[in-house]
Amino acid sequence: MADRIFNFSSGPAVLPLPVLEEVQRDLIALPGVGMSVMEISHRSSTFEAIIAQAEADIRRLAGVPDTYRVLFLQGGASLQFSMLPMNLLTEGTTADYLMSGYWPEKAAKEARKVGTVNETGSTKADGYSRIPSDDEIHLTPGAAYVHMTSNNTIEGTEWHRLPVVGPDVPLVCDASSDIFSGPVDVAKHGVIYAGAQKNLGPSGVTLVIIREDLLARSAKGLHTMLSYAVQAENGSMYNTPPAFGVYVLGLVAKWMLAQGGLPAMGALNERKAAKLYGELDRTGFWRPTAQRESRSLMNVTFRATSGDEALENAFVKEATAAGFDGLKGHRAVGGMRASIYNAFPEAGIDQLVAFMAEFERRKG
Repeated sequence: MADRIFNFSSGPAVLPLPVLEEVQRDLIALPGVGMSVMEISHRSSTFEAIIAQAEADIRRLAGVPDTYRVLFLQGGASLQFSMLPMNLLTEGTTADYLMSGYWPEKAAKEARKVGTVNETGSTKADGYSRIPSDDEIHLTPGAAYVHMTSNNTIEGTEWHRLPVVGPDVPLVCDASSDIFSGPVDVAKHGVIYAGAQKNLGPSGVTLVIIREDLLARSAKGLHTMLSYAVQAENGSMYNTPPAFGVYVLGLVAKWMLAQGGLPAMGALNERKAAKLYGELDRTGFWRPTAQRESRSLMNVTFRATSGDEALENAFVKEATAAGFDGLKGHRAVGGMRASIYNAFPEAGIDQLVAFMAEFERRKG
């Protein structure tokens, strides 16, 4: 621990220390196997047990109904931007995209290459500083699906409700940056997808939870590796899966269960975020960039109220020297960003708050 700093990176992000220690202990050779998890065949009984246990723990953690399939894929959320419409946006239909930030823009751009897209609820005029209200959202009757990005990593906003969609319209959620940060009602979604590298594990594995009836939309002529139906039929192992990523993801799921599951994760994340936002709101020295009702529990974005970029750069530089890494905001928006995912320790919040108060005392 003496050599570990506080990692506020937006992703790849902090992993639970007990998980890292278990990986370190068993990396050379899994107990009773004599080989690393990175060396064993994905067709071996050992790996079959690993991926089956990871799925079982994901199902238990999120209460995933039996009518849903759990897939472990590759390509990150960015590949899902294409794979999703290729499978679900059938000819003659329209997909609705809720425009709440940079990543929904990317998702809609890829979907438009496949079919008709209706962009709605955009808050771009407000710099994506808030989540759209219900009366700003105009959905297509009988849409192929409604796509949302539950947490906007760059802008620091998060949906704290689910949008109201038609009874027969699947809600699709890119949950990459807040998945399992609190309780989730899987049954209200058609698809939930997330790159693992923020809240679930290392980069290289993508979790997809899809309602089984939606697999029928995957056209037979679709490229094999891009078909949800093929991936489901083959248990995520049509080809060699990201074995190491699945192994670590499974350990993270087990760790979350040991902490008390998603209710405990939600309570912890609310407490951590409240401490940091409390410091930002304490004086006029700092300015959170997200509007209060839309603030993210995962990515806290802020700027110096003065607008002095030299002051912000000094803060990031001094914070990095003090052992707080990854606080520089995304290049598209500037400022600062503290990403405080599930595994980020509460002690790191306390120490950052103390550092911020001291910085303000010297510079304010």
